[in-house]
Amino acid sequence: MYARSTVLRGDPQRIDEGIAMVLDEVMPAVREMEGCVGLSLLVDRGSGVSIVTSAWESQEAMRETAQRVQPLRDRGAALMSATPEVREWEIAVLHRERHIPEGACASVTWTRGDPANADRNLDAFRYHVMPRLTELDGFCSLSLFIDRAEGRGVTATVFRDRAALDAARQTLDGIRSGALDQLGLELLDVAQFDVVYAHLRVPETV
Repeated sequence: MYARSTVLRGDPQRIDEGIAMVLDEVMPAVREMEGCVGLSLLVDRGSGVSIVTSAWESQEAMRETAQRVQPLRDRGAALMSATPEVREWEIAVLHRERHIPEGACASVTWTRGDPANADRNLDAFRYHVMPRLTELDGFCSLSLFIDRAEGRGVTATVFRDRAALDAARQTLDGIRSGALDQLGLELLDVAQFDVVYAHLRVPETV
């Protein structure tokens, strides 16, 4: 399975307009495209950053829709006064512990490492990092997307609400720090988001 993510760093005053457009126009159109197996929308109202992610059953399906998706992306970016940052990923890990409720929040971590270590790092993540995350109170789901060519990765850990995420933050920081050292990864960014929409019909990988 594969995913295309679009990060929009826009005007916080226009975030609700952007959400409405994504939910009412972008997502229904993308869901109808062949090979699409789900979408998600994360937003940070304070900074105006939003992340729209579409999941695809194959790399070919994802890339064949690129030109059809671009006009929708451009309209959303214009609405939010944002420059879109688009990346394509392999969905390496997806684990769901429970349904993601309304009001859920996600901690998202971006990293970069040696592409040659991708498989080794994936095994370490699955067997050493993921079990610690799933034990946290309020944990709902975990995903890890990777770009093997560039050695990049992005992890999203979803909790039932903001209070659960805040309560787990210190432990999350410790797990992240240890994993970065163990796997030899560079931390690029960490951010927290509200989960506005999360319907990825992607089978669990573990």
